This record gives sequence, structure tokens and C-alpha cells, in this order.
Amino acid sequence: MNAITTYLFVTVLLLAAELFYFRIAERFNIIDKPNERSSHNYITIRGGGIIWWVAALLFLLFHFSPTSLWFFAGITLIAGVSFWDDVKGLGQKVRLLFHLLAMSCAFYLAGVFGAYPWWAILIGYVVFIGIVNAYNFMDGINGITGLYSIAVLASLQYVNLWYGNFVHPDLIRFPMIASVVFLFFNFRKRARCFAGDVGSVAIAFWIVTLLLLLIIKTENLIWLGFLMVYGVDVVMTILHRIYLKQNIMEAHRLHFYQILANECGISHLWVSIIYFIVQLACSAAIIAFYPSIGWGIFVILSVVLVVIYSLKFKLMKQQKS
Repeated sequence: MNAITTYLFVTVLLLAAELFYFRIAERFNIIDKPNERSSHNYITIRGGGIIWWVAALLFLLFHFSPTSLWFFAGITLIAGVSFWDDVKGLGQKVRLLFHLLAMSCAFYLAGVFGAYPWWAILIGYVVFIGIVNAYNFMDGINGITGLYSIAVLASLQYVNLWYGNFVHPDLIRFPMIASVVFLFFNFRKRARCFAGDVGSVAIAFWIVTLLLLLIIKTENLIWLGFLMVYGVDVVMTILHRIYLKQNIMEAHRLHFYQILANECGISHLWVSIIYFIVQLACSAAIIAFYPSIGWGIFVILSVVLVVIYSLKFKLMKQQKS
């Protein structure tokens, strides 16, 4: 089976898996009902992002190895607890435990244990689990998770192919295919399904694992810039909510993308496209100036994004007036 045939076969399998999941979700009433904090106003199937876990299973079957087995174990742990949370709801302590176990799998396959001091590993747990949860927080409008994931994965694949392989290319191609399949059902004015925690957390874990492997291979944290747009939005929104004395663990509608979509009335699809394009531009700048400028480009891009984010407050005032 040549490469093109393989990827077409994977695409068909993922489409079939998604349609099969829709029947299960409808049968067991796994749906998302809108509330006052939602960015949608219609009942939709929840958990369509399970397609990324299926893609991980296919990668394991096509490229079985100890590395792929550890990766699959990690994504199964984190996707499994997230799916259960989607269906029944779980406490934060249970979710955190599974996140720690899943990240331990990623650390093991990356060779972290024994190679770094305990305090560096502890910081790694905090940072990477934080990224996974931040990625989940950003999953709020149609198309944003799928498109943004493609932007990050495409950037990682470019580095993988042109700066020296740090993973098998299919470990990036398979989630890209899954993202396209998911977007077929989600990138619509009225989405057929939402990713759910199972989807946003699973693809976040996948991306975090790839970033971890790239960071260790190059010994450079600059690649975290491939998540720069989400990062600025999350950090600035947390600071905004702290200023407002809100509980940052509760649901809200203060992310920049939420203001654009909900308060300004811009189409969900256009907001998702904007995030996709801006992240691609940031990633391209990081790649283009690596390693000549180093962290200088990271700082410049961060300042620009913070300035753009500050427009949110002006937009909020205009909507109130």
C-alpha cells in the first residue's frame, strides 16, 4: 500500500468512525445543550473529537512500536477520562490524576525521566498539563479547534521535514487528517458535532507530546511559540478575570474569540479562520528567524498579540454603549 492509498484509507476509516459515533451519541443522548455562557443556541452532538483518539489507534496499528504504544496509552488515559467527563461529569481531582498519568507516558517515551532534575520535571508537568487545559478552554466556537490544530500541526511538520525528523511524519499527518474529517462536520454555521472535552483534550495532548519531543531534540523552548495565539488569549483572559475577581475555574465568555463571536456578532467561522491565519503567521516568523534572532522574535510577536488583545476592551465598551 503506497502512501497516498494509506492516507485515503485512513480518511475513509475516520469518516466511518465519526458517523458510527454519531449513531452512538444519538442513541445515548450524548449532546450539548446551550446555556447562558454558550456560543451556540441549538442542541448538538458532543464528543465528535473522539476522532483524534481513533487516529491515534490507527497510528498504533500502522506503526506499532514501544514509542507508539506509550503514546497511545497516554492519549487513551486522557481521552478516556475526558469522554467520561463529557457523559457523566467528574471531579477535578480525578481528571488531574489521569492527566498526570497521561503526561507521565509522554515523558517516558520522550526520555525525560533520568535525564532531567526532579524540579525541571515538576515544572514540565505544570506547564504541559496547563497547556492541555488551556487548549480545552479555547474550544468554544465552530471550527476553532480543528483549524488551529492544523495550523500548529502544519508548523510542526514543516520543522520535522526540513530541520531534521524528530518524529515519524505520520505521527503528525494522522491528526491532520483527523482534523480535516472533524472540520467537515464542525466547520459549519450549524455544526453537526462539537469536539467535547474528549476531542480538545486529546488533540491538545497529541500536540503537547510533539512539542515535547521537538523541544528535547533541539534543546530549545522557542517552539512553544507554535501555540502563541492561544497562549496570549488564555493568559490575558486569566489576568482580566483575576482583575474582575472572578473564579477562573468557572465557565465564562471573556476570551477574545468569544467577544468577537458573541458580542460583536462576527461569524464563528471567520473568527476561527482569523485565529488560524494569525497563528500560521506567528509560526512562520518563528521558523524563518530561527535560530538567528532566537527569543527576540518570540518577544516581538508576544507584544504584538497583547496589543491586538487589548482591542477586546474597546470592543466591549462599544457593545455596552
